[in-house]
Amino acid sequence: MYDVFVILAQAINVFGRVLEFLILARVLLSWIPLRRDNAVVRLIYALTEPILGPIRSLLAKSPLGGAGMPLDFSPIIAFLLIQLAQTLLLQLLAMLVNGLM
Repeated sequence: MYDVFVILAQAINVFGRVLEFLILARVLLSWIPLRRDNAVVRLIYALTEPILGPIRSLLAKSPLGGAGMPLDFSPIIAFLLIQLAQTLLLQLLAMLVNGLM
């Protein structure tokens, strides 16, 4: 039973790292003049937009954001939220393991 929790914890860590890698790739792609019809670029945008889009729209509504903002801070906030979610999920998993043992 303990092995299941270890595998689940590793899966949470891997999923978080993959998301962070994809967001970093998207940031780097924004600096490179590539066509958006490239299959890899489309895939990265399709996987990251459900995370970055809502954050970007919340930032636009906040006093910090707006249409005139020169930098997109949504990747930074996404990194922080991914870390927070990972930490909370791993702590919840640890509490669950301690309760069952």
